[in-house]
Parts: sequence; structure tokens; C-alpha cells
Amino acid sequence: MIVDSHTHIFPPDVIARRDEHAGREAWFSHLYGSPSARMASASELIAEMDRCGVDCSVVCGFAWNSFDLYVESNSYIADAVSRFPGRLIGFANVPPTHPQAALELERCLDLGLRGIGELKPDGQGFDLADDSAIGPLAALAAENNLPVLIHLSEPVGRTYPGKGGTSPRKGFNFAACHPDLKLIYAHWGGGLAFYELMPDVKDSLGNVWYDSSASPLLYSPDIYRISIEIVGREKVLFASDFPLISPERYMNELDQAGLDDEERRAFLGRNAAALFGLEAS
Repeated sequence: MIVDSHTHIFPPDVIARRDEHAGREAWFSHLYGSPSARMASASELIAEMDRCGVDCSVVCGFAWNSFDLYVESNSYIADAVSRFPGRLIGFANVPPTHPQAALELERCLDLGLRGIGELKPDGQGFDLADDSAIGPLAALAAENNLPVLIHLSEPVGRTYPGKGGTSPRKGFNFAACHPDLKLIYAHWGGGLAFYELMPDVKDSLGNVWYDSSASPLLYSPDIYRISIEIVGREKVLFASDFPLISPERYMNELDQAGLDDEERRAFLGRNAAALFGLEAS
């Protein structure tokens, strides 16, 4: 089983009205204002999954300013999950500081969504270090046993659209303060995985998984082997960040990564199957 733990889809109407939304939504304009920035519907994701041999994908929405667009996107994701049974796992996205965040999350759970994310503190106007902002949503996630996918970024290197400033330090502190949460840190946790070489850090991150989203744009293929050696093969998740990158590019990189068969199976799907309660094969 191959599970892609981090993809994004948009309602077709949102895609068709890209320019209109870019004129009103600053973070959306930052990432998708250019016509060359690829967006995908659920059907396009399924077609890419079929082409690349991916069995199941986690689908996320976007960090909007407009609460109505959160509702529209979450509803679209729920509809996509129902249209492609067994192929998609839907995550709800809600702005943590919005007064209706809890109600929207409850609605999404009733619709069958099974996680939260991808939360983007920079795009959603909250600080992961401010527990008064994120704490209530974290409590709801823990109560409902929901995995939470959060965007973290490396504090060094080049600047690029969407990088943001949510650092490994903030990710570490948040995980340590919420040990009852199932946390997925995107983009290898912005390098937080490397700090698990420190025993005290490792002891505080037992509730954290790391996904490989955008990895080919950030790291050499050695990242797969090195991360597994540091954090253990049970804590790494294959994630493409489609439509930013095709799953095919990761498969090509894995051929250079030097993983053994067990490590490769764990990374590509077995870990995700355990985390999301899927029937692994």
C-alpha cells in the first residue's frame, strides 16, 4: 500500500476564479496568484494517483482569510471523499482563532473528515508558540483523536513563497506541551527531525511524525535514509505536497536513497496505514 500523506485539492469553482480570489486573499495570492502555480481538483488528484501507483491520499484545503472559503473547501473535500471511497482521507482546515472554528470542525467530523490541516500559522495569522490561540483547537483534536498536520519550515537557506517562520523550536515546544496530540510536521519538521539526535529532544517528540512534503525542492535524496536513521522508520511518512510535486518524483528519488525493503515499505505506506487506521496490504 502506498499512502500519500499530504496533498491539496481545490473546488473547481475556486480554481476557475483564481484571479478573483488572489485579489482578496493575500496568502492565496502569495502562493497561487501566478497562473503557473498548479492547482488541482479531486478528479485530477485521483488521475495522478492512478498514474503513479498511489493507493490512498490525505487531502487538505488551504489557509484562507475568508471563513466562507474554509467552509466551501471543507465541504468539497468531504464530497470528494464520498465520491472516491477508499482513495482519499479528508482533513479539515479551520482558522484556530476564529470564533466558529470549533463548530466548523464538528461539522467536518460529522461529514467524515478525519484530521486537521495543513495548518499554516503564517497564512492563518496565529503563532504556534501562543497556546491561547492554538490550545482550544488542540484540545478538540486530542479529544477526538485527530492527527494534526502543521507546516514547519527550516530556519536557514533560501526564501521561497510559503516558507514562513514557524521554526523547529516552535514545533518542539508545541509537541512537548501537547503530548496527547498526534502531530504530523510537514517538510521534515523544518529540520526538527535532525534534533532527535539529542536524547532529551527525542524523549519529548514521541507523538510526532515527519512528512516528506516538498523534499525534492529542499534536500538531497540522502534525507530519507538519514531521517530514518535518526527518528526511526516508524515516524516518517511519504508526502508529495501534490500538486506542487508529483509523487513520481519521489519514487525516482527513493531509488537513490539506499533504503532497504522494510524501510521503504514503512515510509511509503505502512506507517501512514497505522496512523490513519487503514487496512495495510
